[in-house]
Amino acid sequence: MSASSRGDSDSPSSRQVAIKRSSRDQAINPSNRHPGERRDPGAAPEWRVFPDASAVAEAACAEIQRLALEAIEARQRFTLVLAGGGTPRATYERLARSGADMSRWAFFLGDERCLPPDDPQRNSLMARQSLIEPAGVDLRQFHPIPAELGAETAAAQYAREIQPFLPFDCVLLGLGEDGHTASLFPGQAHPGNAPVAPVHQAPKPPPDRVTLTPPVIHAAHRVLFIIAGAGKREAVQRWRQGEPIPAAEAGAGGNAVVFVDEAAGGAFIRG
Repeated sequence: MSASSRGDSDSPSSRQVAIKRSSRDQAINPSNRHPGERRDPGAAPEWRVFPDASAVAEAACAEIQRLALEAIEARQRFTLVLAGGGTPRATYERLARSGADMSRWAFFLGDERCLPPDDPQRNSLMARQSLIEPAGVDLRQFHPIPAELGAETAAAQYAREIQPFLPFDCVLLGLGEDGHTASLFPGQAHPGNAPVAPVHQAPKPPPDRVTLTPPVIHAAHRVLFIIAGAGKREAVQRWRQGEPIPAAEAGAGGNAVVFVDEAAGGAFIRG
């Protein structure tokens, strides 16, 4: 199977590998999809392997720009959900330098920590420093989660804020060493139909957070996982072996592609 077998353009790397596997069924409400979109509910993600973290970030940058052009042509805007973490940050820095016209882009966050807005651990601060401000994006296009208000209040407010923009065009996600993605952690349940959920007693500090939930992730046009580094190897292996880690649930909407480097699991994927 080629890397472009699901309609994606070729990546900058000639060493990428695409592999598709079956997965358990995951229901999707077709009314939440973009008009004319076809997908296989329950299909596992497509996996693409790149030589290193830099190649992953470069490919993700190119993929985001491709999706933006498609969305703007079809719907006159592009809605992008940003992830936290070091590998996504490298992608954002490349986007900021790309010269892409972002005047019709709208930016959101997949999760946030309940900390003051200027706390260094806030995803919103990282997004502003690495992408929004360097690219000269109008702050009215950026929709951070008001997590400083507390998890419940912020989740309710953000659910109302994102409603006019659903379904999203692209949701970026990372992968934690324990298999979590966004602030969806192992062993924690979230409201089935709520697009945004409060999180308490998270196993990583701070304990209070706000996160998008699987239904709104599954409804997106594209979910793009960006994964790099040997520290993610065990979580990638568990995912590939079919363990029900949160990342696997988030990626089971028939709309996901995983960009991963050799260190994080190239051998598992080809094996």
